[in-house]
Amino acid sequence: MSQLTLQEQNLLLDALHYMKMAELKAACLRLNLPNNGNKAFIISKIMLFVQTGQTKTEPKMPSQSMAKYQPFQSLSPTSLMLYGDYKNDLKRRNFFKLLIGPHFHFTAFGIDWLNDRWLAGQPPTYQEFANYWIEQYQQRQLIQAPPKAEWAFIRFLQRMQKEQPNLSKVALLNAWKAQQVRQSQLARALLAKTAI
Repeated sequence: MSQLTLQEQNLLLDALHYMKMAELKAACLRLNLPNNGNKAFIISKIMLFVQTGQTKTEPKMPSQSMAKYQPFQSLSPTSLMLYGDYKNDLKRRNFFKLLIGPHFHFTAFGIDWLNDRWLAGQPPTYQEFANYWIEQYQQRQLIQAPPKAEWAFIRFLQRMQKEQPNLSKVALLNAWKAQQVRQSQLARALLAKTAI
């Protein structure tokens, strides 16, 4: 389906991560795709369409994972963490500090795991989440996980700090903005090739 070479598809995938949400949603509309979902989902939707011509719909949350279909859950180790009720707030942060320790902080790996469990219809208990978090935290102390692909800003800053460690914060931000513009233009040009 794709009129892009494999190298161009890889360039597009990387460039899409630099785009702002408004730009990604506009790209979906130009491709006649629904523009709902988070950044990672929208990028995967665009790439699937570019590569195969197929559309991807956002997965539906199973009712067993949703708070509105379940009895009220108090905040306890055996309570279920349900979609629509769970929040990254001070109350839960303090609760997790009791279960895990003072080093607890909300993490992307924890939220990703929680979303995966919800989508599988298997909402975890607070204790199961705490156990997973502790295990991952210990592993990441030994082996640092790379930033997620959609964290283009963090990846860019890490690369620039290695290449040009004496760059000021203002210079770093200006370099980021320039890179973001270049990558966005590249993504739009490559997407325009697929619409021909």
